[in-house]
Amino acid sequence: MTQKERIVPAPATNPETQPFWDAAQEGHFLLKWCADCGKAHWYPRAVCPFCFSGNTEWREASGNGTIYSYSVMRRAPEVFAVAYVTLAEGPTMLTNLRDCDVDRLSIGQAVRLVFSPTDGGPPVPMFTPA
Repeated sequence: MTQKERIVPAPATNPETQPFWDAAQEGHFLLKWCADCGKAHWYPRAVCPFCFSGNTEWREASGNGTIYSYSVMRRAPEVFAVAYVTLAEGPTMLTNLRDCDVDRLSIGQAVRLVFSPTDGGPPVPMFTPA
């Protein structure tokens, strides 16, 4: 069964995450990186969750990852897949998988970033098989 693109609700933005959403609007995927410990983290926030440093910065990410885990929602009006995707840069994020055959998904499968439109806000990051 193929899962297709669907319009999702616009995300809530705030001053701390606004640079992420501004970049998404232009087709760029940003991650926060800690300048002290060198680790990337998801979700975007000002303080590093690893070393608690406030010395963080935005960097463009590759948009590549692998499926860590997933679940197919078959009882929804439209079938869709939710997944944890481990990004090439290290963090794992909760996201949706789209433009895919949900019966052919597998853990460890390579995926790539796609931005999905919302109902009036910035696009949200989702993934599709690479």
